[in-house]
Amino acid sequence: QVQLVESGGGSVQAGGSLRLSCAASGYTYSNYCMGWFRLAPGKEREGVAAIDSDGSTSYADSVKGRFTISKDNAKNTLYLQMNSLKPEDTAMYYCVAGGWRYSDYVFAGCEYNYWGQGTQVTVSS
Repeated sequence: QVQLVESGGGSVQAGGSLRLSCAASGYTYSNYCMGWFRLAPGKEREGVAAIDSDGSTSYADSVKGRFTISKDNAKNTLYLQMNSLKPEDTAMYYCVAGGWRYSDYVFAGCEYNYWGQGTQVTVSS
């Protein structure tokens, strides 16, 4: 079955950087869209970044220019490089994979069906 395992979260000060990783297994990694969502207390789940099977990327306006999504097809691994972090970036970050079927969770034209367990990112001012 599809498995997504995130790592790389932690606590940093504002202006710092973190790199999240997501190891994917159980499917043909390169054929589907992948991305990152985040969920902060009291806020709705938000699509942050996405990368399609052809490598095209999309970002939420709130992170554009600061975050970079990438993937290594040979390693079945997705990354999210987060620079110039702000306190408002504090959230649980989830790796997602989609394209199998309908989903309520849509971002950048992809419907996301599978979620990792999440990794916490905390940015202090």
